[in-house]
Amino acid sequence: MELFDWFLFFAIIPFLLAIDLKLFNKGGDNVIGFRKSLILSAWYIAAGLAFGLIVWWHFGVDKAMMYYTTYVIEKSLSLDNLFVMSVIFTAFSIPRQYQHRVLVWGIIGVIVMRGIMIGAGTALVHNFDWVLLIFAAILIFTGIKMMFIDDDDDVENFEQKPLVKFLKKRFPLTTKIHGNKFMVRRDSLSEEEAMEVKGKSRFVYTPLFLALIVIEISDVIFAVDSIPAALAVTQDPFIVFTSNIFAVLGLRALFFAVENVIDRFELMKYAISFVLIFIGFKVFYNGLIPDGHISPALSLYITVGALAIGFIFSWIKTKNDEKKSSDGDNE
Repeated sequence: MELFDWFLFFAIIPFLLAIDLKLFNKGGDNVIGFRKSLILSAWYIAAGLAFGLIVWWHFGVDKAMMYYTTYVIEKSLSLDNLFVMSVIFTAFSIPRQYQHRVLVWGIIGVIVMRGIMIGAGTALVHNFDWVLLIFAAILIFTGIKMMFIDDDDDVENFEQKPLVKFLKKRFPLTTKIHGNKFMVRRDSLSEEEAMEVKGKSRFVYTPLFLALIVIEISDVIFAVDSIPAALAVTQDPFIVFTSNIFAVLGLRALFFAVENVIDRFELMKYAISFVLIFIGFKVFYNGLIPDGHISPALSLYITVGALAIGFIFSWIKTKNDEKKSSDGDNE
């Protein structure tokens, strides 16, 4: 039965991407509007939730609860990814009409990297039980750290980050946008622009390429938190991989849907922190306490409840802040 489910999953993913690219992104380098982004986000969320029903049908309610819990956790953790994407595009001055092209290739790379990391993490847990406790400790540490770190990322100083400086030293890069191209021939550049490019390579990489690489590496860094969170819920590779990929697939659409209101989620980090700490403690409780067991259904209820509370309070706070700011301007 599981072989059939793997086959079904890998048949669904290209279908979803084809629908996305053919129906929602017709016209080449166009700007994806808010309404279309919401429809596309709803499309991916519906697909992810529907796949959970297939898991329920084939593997039972407990596996389905694990799938939904992992899916919700990965979806909520992606809010940080969205903020970083926004900072990257701003720092490299990527025009909005080319951002979706960067994200399409970015998502494909993310799927490959997540698959490799999930496979490695699952193998570690299956061969060394104590690794799961290390993952749980990472989640608790990350959750506590998230409560106290400042979310503000200085866009002006982004290019001074070690990763960006390293990439600029290793690749021949131009600072100018050349349409939707990631790479152009050096002889197509103006004499002035060619003089600014380091090295003698025949091909030169554009800011779109730099943004793509930074997004890919940033996701690997985020996966260090998200994959242990998934493995702390279940060590079933099918559940972990499918829930991760369904959460990631809608990331591009979600970015365009919430990019203008992402500041409204400022309290969500506390809800996500609570979820990470809860999942970490759950591993220790289930593994170290005799007869200790927190059911998958209860885990799902607590996770969804915490995130819902975080969303509601974030929205209320930002609404009140806007009202106070408006009242102050009118005085």
